[in-house]
Amino acid sequence: MLARIWALVIKEFLAILRDKKSRFVLIGPPVIQLLVFGYAATFDLDHIPYAVYNQDSGFASRELLGYFQGSRAFQQVATITHESQIAPLIDREKALLVLQIGPDFTEDLLQHRPAPVQVIIDGRNSNTATIALNYVNSILLSFDERWARDHHWGSPPAQLVARAWFNPNLLSRWFIVPGIVALLTLVVTLLVTGLSVAREREQGTFDQLLVTPMTPLEILAGKALPGILVGAVEGTFISLVAVFWFGVPFIGSVFALALGMLLFLFAAVGIGLMISSLSMTQQQGLLGAFLFLVPAIILSGFATPIANMPELVQDLTYANPMRYFLVIVRGVFLEGDGLRDLWGQYWPLAIIAALSMSAAAWLFRHRMQ
Repeated sequence: MLARIWALVIKEFLAILRDKKSRFVLIGPPVIQLLVFGYAATFDLDHIPYAVYNQDSGFASRELLGYFQGSRAFQQVATITHESQIAPLIDREKALLVLQIGPDFTEDLLQHRPAPVQVIIDGRNSNTATIALNYVNSILLSFDERWARDHHWGSPPAQLVARAWFNPNLLSRWFIVPGIVALLTLVVTLLVTGLSVAREREQGTFDQLLVTPMTPLEILAGKALPGILVGAVEGTFISLVAVFWFGVPFIGSVFALALGMLLFLFAAVGIGLMISSLSMTQQQGLLGAFLFLVPAIILSGFATPIANMPELVQDLTYANPMRYFLVIVRGVFLEGDGLRDLWGQYWPLAIIAALSMSAAAWLFRHRMQ
């Protein structure tokens, strides 16, 4: 059984490598997209959830917070009463930033002394963090000008102290490039598996495959393994480029990333084989792959935050394997996550993988009859 599957795997690799177009698809687009996204991609921001840690009981702090509450760009999601509550809010992405006002804020202003205001911000998405800080700066400047005018100050009194977590230098590549690992791994895996069965039908070799001693499950396994191997090599290569070329820190567990990538590859291969089983030609397989890719990328949180999407659309993202793998990749690269931290992403990904592979097996047997 294993010898027959391995023979089919070798046949699949030879079919891919002998075709110039297939070789280009495996090498050219991933490298080009990696460079384009790594150097040129930027994101916009339209949602800023924030928490307040106000240690001051004076009227000046309430006046400053009123500026944030009256702004359409900000939405207060929590009120903090102790410093230990800050880290969980940022770690779990419930708040993008925490506005901390010291206990002597009002007194310092009344005594014409500098009054520090600290903003603790999630720096994993540097573009989002930068835009959020610009909004905070604009609100603080408005407060300064109003206070200086009302209290006859010669210069603005408040001072902003910002600290970005997970991405201290706010480099956009640190956020974008890890996401490319998920994006390009999905693209390459879908293309390899989405064209495999369709290529057999188009070339007239599918009937020859059916008269071999191989069972449908053996044929399916032989079609799935090349996609998994190619995707694993592609994902590993992009991860190495991210670390050694773009300088993205890798502070998490290699095993945590490997497990997430394996589950993600099984899910992607299952979807690719479903598309290939339904396609009669390679052109149909290619169109089917891109028909899935576009919404999968949009609904993954790669380009736009899922929190900004309508609730119905957010519910659809739970069926998207790329949503979970993006969290795994960015968590391992930037946050130092391990297996225990990412368990909430592994089990949905495993369910999607099991369902997609089962559906692919059913479609494959159904189409062979």
